[in-house]
Amino acid sequence: MLYNKVPTDLKFVEREKEVSKFWKEHHIFEKSIEEREGCPEYMFYDGPPTANGKPHVGHVVTRAIKDMIPRYRTMKGYQVPRKAGWDTHGLPVELEVEKELGLDGKEQIEQYGVEPFIERCKANVWKYKGMWEEFSETVGFWADMENPYVTYYDDFIESEWWALKTIWDKGLLYKGFKIVPYCPRCGTPLSSHEVAQGYKDVKERSAIVRFKVKGEDAYFLAWTTTPWTLPSNVALCVNPEDTYCKVKAADGYTYYMAEALLENVLGRLKTEDAPAYEILETYKGKDLEYKEYEPLFKCSGDVAAKQNKKGFFVTCDSYVTMSDGTGIVHIAPAFGEDDAKVGRKYDLPFVQLVDSKGEMTKETPYAGLFVKKADPEVLKDLEAEGKLFAAPKFEHSYPHCWRCNTPLIYYARESWFIKMTAVKDHLIANNNTINWIPESIGKGRFGDWLTNVQDWGLSRNRYWGTPLNIWQCSCGHMHAIGSKEELKKMSPDCPDNIELHRPFIDQVHVTCPKCGKPMTRVPEVIDCWFDSGSMPFAQYHYPFENKEVFEKNFPADFISEAVDQTRGWFYSLLAISTLLFDKAPYKNVIVLGHIQDKDGQKMSKSKGNAVDPMDALRQHGADAIRWYFYSNSAPWLPNRFHDDAVKEGRSKFMGTLWNTYAFYVLYANIDNFNPMEHTLDYEKLSVMDKWILSKLNSTIQTCDSSLENYKIPETAKHFRNLLMI
Repeated sequence: MLYNKVPTDLKFVEREKEVSKFWKEHHIFEKSIEEREGCPEYMFYDGPPTANGKPHVGHVVTRAIKDMIPRYRTMKGYQVPRKAGWDTHGLPVELEVEKELGLDGKEQIEQYGVEPFIERCKANVWKYKGMWEEFSETVGFWADMENPYVTYYDDFIESEWWALKTIWDKGLLYKGFKIVPYCPRCGTPLSSHEVAQGYKDVKERSAIVRFKVKGEDAYFLAWTTTPWTLPSNVALCVNPEDTYCKVKAADGYTYYMAEALLENVLGRLKTEDAPAYEILETYKGKDLEYKEYEPLFKCSGDVAAKQNKKGFFVTCDSYVTMSDGTGIVHIAPAFGEDDAKVGRKYDLPFVQLVDSKGEMTKETPYAGLFVKKADPEVLKDLEAEGKLFAAPKFEHSYPHCWRCNTPLIYYARESWFIKMTAVKDHLIANNNTINWIPESIGKGRFGDWLTNVQDWGLSRNRYWGTPLNIWQCSCGHMHAIGSKEELKKMSPDCPDNIELHRPFIDQVHVTCPKCGKPMTRVPEVIDCWFDSGSMPFAQYHYPFENKEVFEKNFPADFISEAVDQTRGWFYSLLAISTLLFDKAPYKNVIVLGHIQDKDGQKMSKSKGNAVDPMDALRQHGADAIRWYFYSNSAPWLPNRFHDDAVKEGRSKFMGTLWNTYAFYVLYANIDNFNPMEHTLDYEKLSVMDKWILSKLNSTIQTCDSSLENYKIPETAKHFRNLLMI
């Protein structure tokens, strides 16, 4: 009998373990690659997870989708290399090590020692490596995990140095003093695509403040959502084209503010006996330009006076809108891009009364207070001095550090940038060559992001990361070094076994090619998103090795990650590829939605609704969960993951499929049926048999066409329809 050894029970989980064991013992994945030697290649890039964080249930769907398409292409006769990778640098690792060592911030790291801190980071990188490998094996995810690319390996870093030197030589890597999104807890700026991942809805108090007009018994009413910036105020700003009024208000004060917002702001002063305000005069915003007022805080006046620059007057800019507030905004050039632009235009004093820890400086009445904790104290003092008109509550989406959860501040500091604005048209053109699934994300969310692209804030004032490969000399010359060989040629003291990390690389001196003096490396490391975006070439140590291998496998035919990677990995891949090769790094991308609970709520540990992926896999089996994700909805839509939904799919589809197979096996064994001994005589078949064969072949055709075009739920639907006839 042919089928005695084939189990017909419904014990899916146990059977999966046996299959997994068989794959492992017989090297089935490796053979699937080897047997396609010489066949056309289909290239898949695996986005690297961080091994110091645990996999969550969302990783099941990403692993399932990323596994299924390469399997399909292998079945179609392609060779599909699949190299796994690990994302190892950056704040995620540093913060974990800080917790392990009981450290808090950069000062304590440096007291502990950078070198031992780096060694602890290397160890921490692999904290959950075993868990990830077990998870991937249980899910049935095939990739070369024996020879992965690792972003902290010197070969990978050297490839990044080549890339950065290439970008430098093109004049697109520069140092600038700008307003940057800054994490005071981590002590480093973040890139715009990192900021996009950390917004939270928060409820706070804004401030409508009375600024005393110089030489008049009148006040400018100005609005701000960040009261902590008021001690650093140096100007006010109006829209030059809008209408402003001088009014006598029912509270006894005379105010200047925008006509369009009078009722919104002053309307609450109205009583049965008197109107809220009386308009005395009207002006165009431009008429108020250079009108002076008294400093709101003595500290800002004192700092401004030392700079011999004029401040504390009305400026004009079209960015001021009439949608909210008073039509007059306060200007603190150290804490906002619009403010900084106005500051440059009017040559305003630069007052920055917040230190790099996000704490108010000693010049202010709030020395040592974190900026957000200073808000209520600032409001309290303004109220006591009669300078606060109102402090309305408002809710808004505010950026927080994507790793440590600290509220970010927009802070003026010197940083290194890649000039993405110079290649914006190329980014958009390359993006238009990509088959986005769904197209609405590629053309909409991602396309809009590219249309409004900002220069990439590359540098990080941290420790565990790819060192920025710029050396500088006291003569002013700066030099980008693109390889270990170049470093050794230019250095009198570079060890042969130099490790491309801090603090080792910081101890290497380079001889200035301009004046012959010693050069030192700039202290920054780079954004870890540059690491992951460099994987197409850095995984091969290109251009130092494997030049043909990389060029043959670039760009990728297929990638897939969750929707949050539109401003993460998807963007960093496209940005770097455009800068270096002026082409898109991937041809097809499936964007995946987030996983929700049964009620449509986002899963989180704090809510208690998070699902442990290994528990779910042990309970339901990988095939049942994979089938749920393939068939439940379009991949880019949110999936409501819960036990009942998975059980239903397992029962209706997998149970029916296996019972059908078990029925066949039962009677095939009874009749000693061997299909190899029979040939099909189509003309002698009944109408029903012919219809079944027709249905089977049309299903094969539609499924093949659907998978060829990355239509996963449509394929699942065709399978299900065939089974349910």
